[in-house]
Amino acid sequence: MITSDKTAREIYRAFKDKPPRPRFGFGVSPAILNIDVQRAYTQPEIYATAYETHPQQIDHINDISALARKIGAPVVWTYVAFLASGDDACAWGIRTDTPDSIQNIKEGSDRAALDPRAAPDPAYDMIVNKRMASAFHETPINSLLTWKGVDTVIVTGGSTSGCVRASVVDALSHGYRAIVPEEAVSDRHESPHFANLYDIAAKYGDVVPVAEVLAYLKVQEPADG
Repeated sequence: MITSDKTAREIYRAFKDKPPRPRFGFGVSPAILNIDVQRAYTQPEIYATAYETHPQQIDHINDISALARKIGAPVVWTYVAFLASGDDACAWGIRTDTPDSIQNIKEGSDRAALDPRAAPDPAYDMIVNKRMASAFHETPINSLLTWKGVDTVIVTGGSTSGCVRASVVDALSHGYRAIVPEEAVSDRHESPHFANLYDIAAKYGDVVPVAEVLAYLKVQEPADG
């Protein structure tokens, strides 16, 4: 095992400055997958489980989603919520049982609600209740993407080290190119955030600036758009 006295941020930046392998690249048919942009994870001033890495994260997510709609690309938002009993959290809910525990995010609660700054379009977007880390686990998302002929999944939200990473790995496993806009994902601490951005960039997908994602989506717009 290689050892280092560098921080995760430094290791990630060094990788980005001199990547040892080419990108997967964007395909021709994208979808947006906004992971758990819900109050339990986006409002650290209220909830102990929340985090913020980039102050404009949700603005970026909204901008990406709006452009995707203009080109007819699928836009999906996920949120985590469980039954009143918490039984559907399965083993994920057995370690603790406090008000902040995962199984106590109840369907219809404030913690399960999408952040009020988020701007989904209920007439267009798919909003999916997921119960495990990956957005692909026992949800209709893969069926939607297959039906729409998607080849590229742009993943935003949080956390970088948890549900974003799990969804990126599963996206690759299902045959999609995975793109992560760096300023549109977040985690509680910079060490897991940058360590997982490094892992994603090195193995499972492309980590790129938000500006690059927006430029790609704008190119897909119809000539009269």
